[in-house]
Amino acid sequence: MSNILEGVRVLDLGRFIAGPFCAAMLADLGADVIRVERIGGNEDRFVLPVAPDGSGAIFMQSNRNKRCMTLDFTQKAGREILNRLIERSDIVIANMPHRTMVNLGLEYEQIKEVNPSVILVTASAFGWKGPYRDRVGFDGVAQTMSGAVYLSGPPGYPTKSVVPYVDYMTGMSAAFGAVAALYDRKNTGRGQRVEATLIKSALNISSAFLIESQLQGVARESTGNRSPLAAPSDIFQTKDGWIIVQVIGESLFRKWANLIGRPELCDDPRFVNDEERGRNGEAISQIMQAWCARHNTQEALDLLAASKIPAGPLYTPTQAAQDKGLQQSEVYQHIDYPGVDKPIGLVQSPVSFSRQATRNLKRAPALGEHNVEILEELGYQLQEIDSFVRDKVI
Repeated sequence: MSNILEGVRVLDLGRFIAGPFCAAMLADLGADVIRVERIGGNEDRFVLPVAPDGSGAIFMQSNRNKRCMTLDFTQKAGREILNRLIERSDIVIANMPHRTMVNLGLEYEQIKEVNPSVILVTASAFGWKGPYRDRVGFDGVAQTMSGAVYLSGPPGYPTKSVVPYVDYMTGMSAAFGAVAALYDRKNTGRGQRVEATLIKSALNISSAFLIESQLQGVARESTGNRSPLAAPSDIFQTKDGWIIVQVIGESLFRKWANLIGRPELCDDPRFVNDEERGRNGEAISQIMQAWCARHNTQEALDLLAASKIPAGPLYTPTQAAQDKGLQQSEVYQHIDYPGVDKPIGLVQSPVSFSRQATRNLKRAPALGEHNVEILEELGYQLQEIDSFVRDKVI
């Protein structure tokens, strides 16, 4: 069974999460992805180190299914190698500030001179337009500027998510844009620039509250784990742990009220619809907390499941990785990594298909693991490759 993007060649000059994760999603679909790192390794390789060579957990997940070469393209020979890579690439991915892209000769107009049909995919904090285009920024900056952090956490304590969800959404958006540009090129024969930004990703996620504030002047405050939009929608403590319960809509609210033995709550004017239940959510959470306190976690989840009410256990990262149901659902694929004494459970691509298979996960590459292989594909002879090593071009 062929992979959807088989034959598509991608040059990954990304850093940290958004760019590399975009490239990983394309690699999952069968694209040949070459990750280029500076000699000694890019800084994102070593975040949350888990392997003897210093490779980190984020790197392993975001660089699956890729090949890797090291390259100093500030040298003339390195720049020539980079141009050969660009010439043979359908897609070039780079997440850097605008000014850095220009200084490195990686802006769209610059690389289009090397490969007129190339698709340049960039992921940046604020995009290439406007007064913020030269600003640097990470996931947390976008979270905070989107309004999401203000509305998260206990009242008076704005709380950023430790999970970099904006980075990953930006990477997924960039991958979507890359595939759309490939489709357009098939029809027009022309490449183009595709831009995904952290700030637009974050603002899309927060957009409902932005629209509400514009049209109705609502100035919401944080409510902790409790949803302001419906109830009960909160995290509750059981006899032996914690669970999340999310009741939205009249049908689920009636099922919930019957489950806890309080059908009269459906006639309470405070709880007449989702809006009112959200406004009075604290009172509903207190009722639900009293019910949860009488049950252990599994009992509560079983009862909620029987009533078709969305709920789940609060997991530590260890528990999430060990959940047998998730493992049986083929969420994880366990692979070996050099020097690591047990297989690593990588999360499968979030997208699957009924006809085409996504690629079986291959481990993230060691630093410069494919230098010789890639350079030979570019037409270099072993004698030339030896000189690149000697001159520290690779």
